Amino acid sequence: MVLAGSRLGGDPFARANGVELKPLIPVAGEAMVRRPLRALRAAAGIARVLVLTQEVAAISAALEADDRVSVERSGPTIAATIQGLLEDPATVFPVLVTTADHALLTPAMVAEFLVKATGADLAIGVVERRPLMARLPETKRTWIRFRGGAYSGANLFGFGSREALRAVALWRGVEQDRKKGWRMLFAFGPALLLGAGLRLRTIDQSLGAIGRRLGLNLRCIVMSDPLAAVDVDKPSDLALVEAILSGTA
Repeated sequence: MVLAGSRLGGDPFARANGVELKPLIPVAGEAMVRRPLRALRAAAGIARVLVLTQEVAAISAALEADDRVSVERSGPTIAATIQGLLEDPATVFPVLVTTADHALLTPAMVAEFLVKATGADLAIGVVERRPLMARLPETKRTWIRFRGGAYSGANLFGFGSREALRAVALWRGVEQDRKKGWRMLFAFGPALLLGAGLRLRTIDQSLGAIGRRLGLNLRCIVMSDPLAAVDVDKPSDLALVEAILSGTA
């Protein structure tokens, strides 16, 4: 599933780049949403791709024709959209979720994530700070620190079973704070927040504790390619991604 939603009331970032929707911002000469979609279509193990957006006609018009790809209307928020998908009796598991702004996604990243996520109820892709900063020392990301390292999200989520709905329901409760790592941790309990704050737990230990509370097999997937953490949220990200694609960064 590719999340290709847009901000209510318009997106200044999109408009500054000559379009109305963020997924349609040109990246290296083509609509941004086409790039992760191409990676998914080329990856082994992907049977079908569902693009979810509020603007079905506009996104559909930007995509190449492909019988394996469909575009449907999304829910009001990311968590609500994912919850609707997981609750649908027609959904076949496992489900991989990524975003339309994951412009550097590659088939190799997809393949690595799928293999490492096998058997988990919920798998979350992350990148550790050191390899990313070695590759892109000037980049700015949101980091959550644990014992042994700091991590940024890779916009890759694997839902291995319908049981993952327990985690999604909690996500909906803190969705507006998804960029604030401490608020997310606090939702799972003060002990977990304290363990992360004092760096007493590794990221695997922290997810293990969350999983036990929810009765789920939660797994952290540390991606080997640090570029998995690079998405396009702002003008500097767009410039960076285009530089990487052109080989100048």
